[in-house]
Amino acid sequence: MKNVNEYVIGNSIDLLKNVEDSVIDLIYIDPPYCTGRDFYHFDDRFQSSEDYRENFIRPMLKECHRILTDVGNIVIHVEPKISHHIRIVLDDIFGERRFKNEIVWVSGGNHKSKNQLQRHHDTIIVYQKKPKSIYNSEHKEYSQEDVNKAKTCKQTKRKYVTNALVNRQPDVVPRPNLRYDWNGNYLQWYVSKERMQKLHDDDKLEYSSNSGIPRVKKYLDELDGIPIKDVWSDVKQIQGNEKLDYATQKPVALLNRILKMFSNEDSIVLDPCAGSGTVGRSAILTNRRYILFDINESGKNLFEKSTKTITLQEKNEDNPLLKILKVQGY
Repeated sequence: MKNVNEYVIGNSIDLLKNVEDSVIDLIYIDPPYCTGRDFYHFDDRFQSSEDYRENFIRPMLKECHRILTDVGNIVIHVEPKISHHIRIVLDDIFGERRFKNEIVWVSGGNHKSKNQLQRHHDTIIVYQKKPKSIYNSEHKEYSQEDVNKAKTCKQTKRKYVTNALVNRQPDVVPRPNLRYDWNGNYLQWYVSKERMQKLHDDDKLEYSSNSGIPRVKKYLDELDGIPIKDVWSDVKQIQGNEKLDYATQKPVALLNRILKMFSNEDSIVLDPCAGSGTVGRSAILTNRRYILFDINESGKNLFEKSTKTITLQEKNEDNPLLKILKVQGY
């Protein structure tokens, strides 16, 4: 595999054409946003939104689909104004049924306007090549407030929460094999009757005093924490010494989460609009391999300087970037 752990300068679409079929587990793209502005590091001016969609986004995503493995994901980081253009092309190339997630990253910022609501988030779109793709769930530790809100088992004093077992929309996805009577309630459940009996035998059911409908008990000491959902407000914007001289740089902590969720250790991660190389830095920190493409030499220079810093940081606990990552839980 060529160009692994390298930052290559050139036209991204042309470079993508040289990548072999089905070799990349994760593609992350933070493309130009069609703002009509000429940034110092790249030109974001297109003739129209149609020109942007059809002559830039479409050929790029066509190549991305080809080079993804069958368990691969593509993650595209955009602003809300252009997300629909990206979704149109993704639906055409990957298919509507390959949509996986739309993540809202509460990025903050001061996008002020007198005529509309202030934008306070970015949109992160996730599609998969095939029905089953890499996904590693991430969890946050329970806070003291979460522990205080949880119920307490009278016998064991263990803390627990409860989840529903009844499917309240049985006509949407009828499952006759999951429709049965339990404790006088003939309903469609989320688990089989055999599984329900085992939960009952293991004292994992809590019955309503009014209806007799059970909920499953989940003990906090058996869980990994609170699953991270699709609104991310806990990853902050770039802080302190992490910031490089690049207008559209994204936080390493954000990319760490994306890489951990949608790829595995030793996966090859590709970024065809690499900019300052945050994907590469994150790949190093999370034990992935990377391929970075960009048309601008200045981003590569910033990346090379920052990766030298990371190498030193692995030997130096006082390095500012590691401190930032530790504060944000990485």
